Amino acid sequence: MSVAYAFLSRVYCAGSRIRKLGNPNVRKSSSLKNKGERPHPARTNHTTASVQDYLAAIYDLAGSGRPVIGARLAKHMGISAPAVTESIQRMGRGGYVRMGRGKELMLTPKGRQIAEVMARRHRLLERWLTDTLGLNWTDAHEEAHRLEHALSPRVEDKLAEMLGMPSTCPHGNPIPGMARPAVRFEPFPLAQAREGAAVVVERITEEAEADKNLLEYLWRHNVRPGRRLKITEVAPWAGTITASGDGQSITLGLPAAGKIWVYLPKDS
Repeated sequence: MSVAYAFLSRVYCAGSRIRKLGNPNVRKSSSLKNKGERPHPARTNHTTASVQDYLAAIYDLAGSGRPVIGARLAKHMGISAPAVTESIQRMGRGGYVRMGRGKELMLTPKGRQIAEVMARRHRLLERWLTDTLGLNWTDAHEEAHRLEHALSPRVEDKLAEMLGMPSTCPHGNPIPGMARPAVRFEPFPLAQAREGAAVVVERITEEAEADKNLLEYLWRHNVRPGRRLKITEVAPWAGTITASGDGQSITLGLPAAGKIWVYLPKDS
């Protein structure tokens, strides 16, 4: 534990010099091949923490499979729409993002490389903060957001090694650059599950992590990767879905359930 606390002290000293913008709960899936290759950190050297946050947020939102537009990004980051528009225009001129059809925001290769570095650091830190220091999901997410910009490539690599090269963060989201097992199932949003179905939680999306109340609720009710659930009721008229597992019953609004991805077990 002394090594862990020494690491925390080192990163906090550096992290205290970084100016954070927007929603502190906001965090930043992956174009890297599954070869265990780390995204190149040098490409973040000349970008500000604010730009890194924007790129990582776009990257995270794109992982849900829905188009990323300015209004959605503004809501996710807790920043006004005009401020987001101005920042997107500036990042467009810098070659980090481009506008697709329907005003969809898309990362350029340059922007994606930076976003993957930040996602990797954030998810490694979350894994360390939960597995080693014992923080809950909400605290780990917030602390990782504060620390990630100060993490050096050397410490990043040592941290990954110390953790045993994990393939996902505690919420099941893949860590860029880490080898991952072949996927043998088709994940889908919990909101699309049918009544009576048995499902297994695959991951809690980064979009869900940005909602502190939702993350705390999922933590308290043990809704974690690998958890088996039985869908007991789908109530479209009420906008809710209810599931049970291990003697617990949980009810979620369909928008929240859409941020939790599950799959059907082989024995279902």
